[in-house]
Amino acid sequence: MNNSSVRQTLSVTIITKNEEDRLPVCLDSVKDLADEIIVLDSGSDDRTVEIARQYTEQVFVTDWPGYGKQKQRALEKASCDWVLAIDADEALTPELQDEIQDMLARDVQEVAYFLPWAVTIFGKRLDYGRSARAPLRLFKREGARFTDAMVHETVITAPGKAGKMKGRLLHFTHRDFGQTLYKNAHYAWLGAQQRYQKGKKGGLVGATVRGILVFIQIYILRGGFLDGRVGFIMAVMYSQGAFNKYAGLWTLYRMEKLRGNGKMLK
Repeated sequence: MNNSSVRQTLSVTIITKNEEDRLPVCLDSVKDLADEIIVLDSGSDDRTVEIARQYTEQVFVTDWPGYGKQKQRALEKASCDWVLAIDADEALTPELQDEIQDMLARDVQEVAYFLPWAVTIFGKRLDYGRSARAPLRLFKREGARFTDAMVHETVITAPGKAGKMKGRLLHFTHRDFGQTLYKNAHYAWLGAQQRYQKGKKGGLVGATVRGILVFIQIYILRGGFLDGRVGFIMAVMYSQGAFNKYAGLWTLYRMEKLRGNGKMLK
């Protein structure tokens, strides 16, 4: 790992659970860039921890409190000027590595950077649709914190300007279609529970409308049709996920009402 005293320093934080197949690609893409690598594992039963320890001594096995809280735990262990918080199924392209290295060598005004995704799924790299997004992954450590959301957490940075890198962040999002279905349903249900706990309402009409709007946004407005048949499949999956989240929210309130009226089925 790079220990140069000339440039600003970089901590890389990664949370893991059974990622033995994808973690090496992730770690190989950051090992020459990072001054420290911090891995928090939530009980893998494969070789994930063993692999992580080949790259860093800072590997910690913990319970699972949710995505936001786990990423905050990792952030609290970081000690460098900047933090790159990526997932085990992500990897930096060589272009993005060079861009970050150049940023660290300069006195920049930005306090954070968005890194444009390039989703790779079913053997195809998607450059449009959902890949048109650029998540915030790189930020100054001081003053930063993660929200405690169970899923789809965000990082709150110190006040200041955020920039956007040009290099792509590869996202190997799903191993196969079975995992696509599982993650789609899992995240939708977590999202429904999260909104329910916050007292937010949702109905079936709204769920249907949201599903349609998500498809239009991803497939048409963000150019998902340019990614071919895989782009169409992913637009449908994200649309279904949006519908399932709000339909799930509706079921939670329905069951609450039935319990209150004593009408639950025996």
